Amino acid sequence: MNTVIRAVKLVKHYPGVVAVDGIDLDIPQGICFGLLGPNGAGKTTTIEILEGIHQATSGQVLYKGEPLGQKYREEVGIQFQHTALQEFLTVRETLQMFEQLYQRTMPMDEIIKLCALEELLDRDTRKLSGGQRQRLLLGLALVNDPELIFLDEPTTGLDPQARRHFWDLVTLVKSRNKTIVLTTHYMEEAYALCDEIAIMDRGRIVSRGTPAQLLSEHFGDVILQIPKEDTGNRLSELGLNVLQAGDTVEIRSKGLHNTLKLLMDNGVNLDRLHIRAWTLEDLFINVTGVHKP
Repeated sequence: MNTVIRAVKLVKHYPGVVAVDGIDLDIPQGICFGLLGPNGAGKTTTIEILEGIHQATSGQVLYKGEPLGQKYREEVGIQFQHTALQEFLTVRETLQMFEQLYQRTMPMDEIIKLCALEELLDRDTRKLSGGQRQRLLLGLALVNDPELIFLDEPTTGLDPQARRHFWDLVTLVKSRNKTIVLTTHYMEEAYALCDEIAIMDRGRIVSRGTPAQLLSEHFGDVILQIPKEDTGNRLSELGLNVLQAGDTVEIRSKGLHNTLKLLMDNGVNLDRLHIRAWTLEDLFINVTGVHKP
């Protein structure tokens, strides 16, 4: 796949702080790429440099092999986490206003259908719900029919139903061979949408790959969860990888059959046993050493 945007040895200094510390990053065409990290990891600074909003202290960002310039500004779309809309305009008028800013545009009917805005066109933007507003903001990011789209925590504050509806819209956008760069604090969202993810910590990329690859590389086992009162305090003698989690005991196991047999043979009550796979949230905590905000 062709690389759409590339960062080469990207560094950003602020007084007394190295926000971005020598990042190399390439994002192929037609994928949804997730950039994750705890607060202060440098992901927002990195994204703003990739968007062309801030200049790097050193290093370079290339779009289709060229430095960022007029072509980039014409072919990129950005949905910021917080965007102020012009008041006293309808959804239709807002779309039309943004359409006037570009020479090349996506047909308005396509944007309206893609972002499910048909029933909102005559509504004042001040009267939109959170989910409706995000759908409009996605539509505005698509007005210039961009090749590359940045979505900065687009579902923050949305209820679960609105969030999943927005996921469907993002999937539809990607199906048009658009390249999407997503930042999010929702690990479930990253797993559902992203073809690749990179996790940042202290200004560096500490892990990168598909969600399935990363989970397999870092873990490769499952977790058994048992209420502490059901263990009979027998686990300390069995040589298992045990973690206390409040009133629950978690056991990491690479051989589920043998672990279950060992527990049963030693009288551990398994009636309330829960077995789960590792998640991206587990991975996030494991590689950054902090809990997700």
